[in-house]
Amino acid sequence: MKLLYSFVIAIIVLQSSYSQTCCSGGVPLSNNIGLPILEKGSIQLGIFYDYNHLNTLQRGIDKLDDASRIRITHSTLLNLGYSITDNFSVEGLFTWVNQRRRINQFGNSNFEQTYGAGDAILIGKYRLLNTGLSEWSLGFGFKAPLGSTTKVNSQGFLIVADLQPGSGAFDYILMSSYSTTFRFRRSLTASSRLIYRMTGENDGYLGSSIYEFGDELQFFLTLSDQFLVGRSIVSPSLSLKYRNVVKDRINQVELENTGGNWLFLIPNFGINLSPSVTFSTNIEVPIYANVKGTQLTPTFRVNTGFSITLNTKNNLNKIIQ
Repeated sequence: MKLLYSFVIAIIVLQSSYSQTCCSGGVPLSNNIGLPILEKGSIQLGIFYDYNHLNTLQRGIDKLDDASRIRITHSTLLNLGYSITDNFSVEGLFTWVNQRRRINQFGNSNFEQTYGAGDAILIGKYRLLNTGLSEWSLGFGFKAPLGSTTKVNSQGFLIVADLQPGSGAFDYILMSSYSTTFRFRRSLTASSRLIYRMTGENDGYLGSSIYEFGDELQFFLTLSDQFLVGRSIVSPSLSLKYRNVVKDRINQVELENTGGNWLFLIPNFGINLSPSVTFSTNIEVPIYANVKGTQLTPTFRVNTGFSITLNTKNNLNKIIQ
């Protein structure tokens, strides 16, 4: 029995190594939470499409001359937010995901894909500070394992964990957001956001194994402004994102080719189509990566969609004259 158990674990590790397990693929959950806290009774709705393209094979900080692997994640994201008071709000994020991976080697091509509802996030946020120029809020919530973890390939074998729509585990999420505007230009804002996700365990992986994705920390620094162009408010911004992920674990054993550190640059463009509807789009490009082992790491990511705000005051008085 012990021999059989060891054989199963070995197969899992070898499969993960072969497929270049990538902790940067999957649904961008932590990347897309953090709606602002608005006045009491405000409702926020966001509908976004996220495209994550991974075609860069890397070992440590070195990029490898190997384009035989490609992974693409298409995600549809639904954000819902409601301000219960002027200083307390709740936010939910729901996802649908299609993940695709192709490996071309020695004249052979291996293609796998999964699709379906992904995991969801629910978080509550409380504003501790509001001076008129500066705001600081804290949030706490969890990620619920709504997505499937039992997708199989065409041969009937279970697809590796990082390509499944869901994680099979509850995660805890902590968040801190701080922003400040400048007296000399009230539309110019500097902000930061810290998100820490403490992952739980999927104790039903391969029937009885325990799989745990690595804990994740993300830190954003953003500079944004607003300009009046014709009758519309245009809102460009530039963000720097640091991401750290520890190694995945199976039955308390760390998996190679998982975990690492990344630094991304994110230019964003937004435009108010009406006082309550905003269209925005951004592209996320890596400027530094140091991965554990050998991994397929992000080449670029695009996120675009609409935000709708209801029952709020018109913010046109913030336009710079």
